[in-house]
Amino acid sequence: MEKSIFVDQLRQGERVNELFLVKSARLSETKAGKPYLILVIMDRSGEVSGPIWNNALEIQKFCKPGEIVRVAGLVQSYRDSLQLKIDSVLSVPKSMVERGDYFPVSPKNRKEMADELQALLRTIKNPYLKKLLNYFFNKSDWWLKFQEAPAAKGIHHAYIGGLLEHSLSVAQLCHFMAEHYEGVDHSLLLSGALLHDIGKLSELSTKDGVVEYTVAGRLKGHLVIGSEMISGVAGQIEDFPRELLEQLQHLVLSHHGRQEFGSPTVPMTVEAFVLSFVDDLDAKMNLTEQLRRKMNSEEMSWTDYQRTLERYLYLGGFEEKSSLMDQEEPALSRRQPSLF
Repeated sequence: MEKSIFVDQLRQGERVNELFLVKSARLSETKAGKPYLILVIMDRSGEVSGPIWNNALEIQKFCKPGEIVRVAGLVQSYRDSLQLKIDSVLSVPKSMVERGDYFPVSPKNRKEMADELQALLRTIKNPYLKKLLNYFFNKSDWWLKFQEAPAAKGIHHAYIGGLLEHSLSVAQLCHFMAEHYEGVDHSLLLSGALLHDIGKLSELSTKDGVVEYTVAGRLKGHLVIGSEMISGVAGQIEDFPRELLEQLQHLVLSHHGRQEFGSPTVPMTVEAFVLSFVDDLDAKMNLTEQLRRKMNSEEMSWTDYQRTLERYLYLGGFEEKSSLMDQEEPALSRRQPSLF
């Protein structure tokens, strides 16, 4: 079965009868006690939700996360976002569909990004940090998983290859910042940039294209998990300096910037300040990039209200150009065209 319509092509007032991947299906009740299902479906271009008012209990039996379903309904607007008024849902065998249509993937070449990350590793001068990073990004099984993992369950870089894309972007910016500002420890800052989200490898799990939190992820979060992972590897490196380990852990533990944003502590070193601001910038720029890619015109216009940013955004769509990855430049000078 071929998929012909994707989420980013849905328009208000149109009827749809198409294949989608189930992201979630939550059973609830009306005030009268009648069960209904809140279905969230997705494909590689995005996601959309809608309620199912009839036969909710029966439909829930096959609407499991990761399953493919055929959904028929009307595209409507609800609270400034598109929603489906769902008429029917049918189960579809996974063997009959092209799975690549349903999983969002980084628009950037993962092999090229991996090569650029390795080039950044070669700029690390501190021998202890060099050994630490070499384990994470060469010797361990984490490296292969790192290249495939999403950077989040939602909001920013929430797609295959997202963790690599985000970590590389943050590291490239920090590489520049360390050269630009006097007194910044380049090896320490770059190590923190590359490892700041390493805990997400254990915080999140991906099955059939659906990203979920692990038990450890919910109980501890990726900042604490990442700090523990770094400590475990450093403990295997002979004479790894205690203060260096503590400063690197501080970068990871403080990179959300504020305790109300999930950081156990706030940035207290120059490297921690830089990493926190760069991480926040890259996440926000990726969010705006995703919004701009969904726009039908290059003309400036207002987006729907963005709850995560608590504002509307005035943006223009992208003019498609050849990627800077295709240009013959040294790996460390390549910059993401959508971010700068």
